[in-house]
Amino acid sequence: MNTPNLSILGQDNSHLFHPNHNVDTHTSLPPELARHQAMSRVFEQGKLTFGLIAPFKGYPNTAKPDIADMGDLAALAEKSGFAALWLRDVPFYDPNFGDVGQGLDPWVSLGYLAARTRTIALGTAGIVSPLRNPYHTAKAAASMDALSGGRFILGLSSGDRPVEYPIFAQDFANRAERFRDEWRIIRTLTAPKTHDFPVIDSPFYGTMSGNVDVYPKTPHRLPMVAIGRARQELDWLANESDGWIWHGVNPKDTGNIVQTLAELNQDGYWRPFGYANFVDLSDKPNDEAKLHHNIFLSGGSNRLLEFWQAQKEQGLAHITINLKPSRRPAEEVLQELGENVIAKL
Repeated sequence: MNTPNLSILGQDNSHLFHPNHNVDTHTSLPPELARHQAMSRVFEQGKLTFGLIAPFKGYPNTAKPDIADMGDLAALAEKSGFAALWLRDVPFYDPNFGDVGQGLDPWVSLGYLAARTRTIALGTAGIVSPLRNPYHTAKAAASMDALSGGRFILGLSSGDRPVEYPIFAQDFANRAERFRDEWRIIRTLTAPKTHDFPVIDSPFYGTMSGNVDVYPKTPHRLPMVAIGRARQELDWLANESDGWIWHGVNPKDTGNIVQTLAELNQDGYWRPFGYANFVDLSDKPNDEAKLHHNIFLSGGSNRLLEFWQAQKEQGLAHITINLKPSRRPAEEVLQELGENVIAKL
């Protein structure tokens, strides 16, 4: 089997984590997030849920997928039991990375998917924050939260495609600092009702002196999750982010990562951990599950169920599935995953 070019996704990060089985990870989400429709659907203590990355189907031989059926597949994913639909932020086609995601602007796509679905969570995985103005991002996120009826989760990343940064006249080297600053600004602008006429002083994104206000207001805390490492320290991820979705994770490290986040956390609330898998689902349910580069997973639905069940037992909370390598019809794959995997976990 030919595996895709996964670039840096196969890196070994096991040295970052250490086991500490005395740490209590049986905490819950903060109350305001436990009541949030999207956050509570995607992250539920003791459960493993599944999300689907747009365009929700396979396109193994091209970088630019056909998106004509994206709305229909979103509705089928919702019916099949997926907890979330995730959209990536890919402004340009870089041949070194080999794909453009859904190819459409994520904010426009989210509005369309909100109209095509009813209950499934909608999220970004993730908006490349150093390439966007945080004031625009905050307004778009609050608007999406309002139009979807509270079904939105804002996922932010620091970006990993150096070619994009000169185009936006941005410095690739300081993206970690700007990521944290943008995160702080968006938190302030989307805080429920308590930050009217906000005051903000940023070294990167200007100032607000309390003479103007932001609209729309979010009536509840907006869930914000880190996508990828975002070049942040683990204690930042364990305390500032409401959740963390990574990639390239050795499945043997999952339990240690969950334990490490719990050990570093200071407020006593659960910080759920998830990761991404490229998935090529065999039409033979008992075909062996095989993992390549710690992200590319192939096999039959019965064996994938066993693989993910073992990850659930280590504390994994969410899997984001990217079907790019799949050659089977998307409708078959979504229905089989729904019946043979999601319904049984």
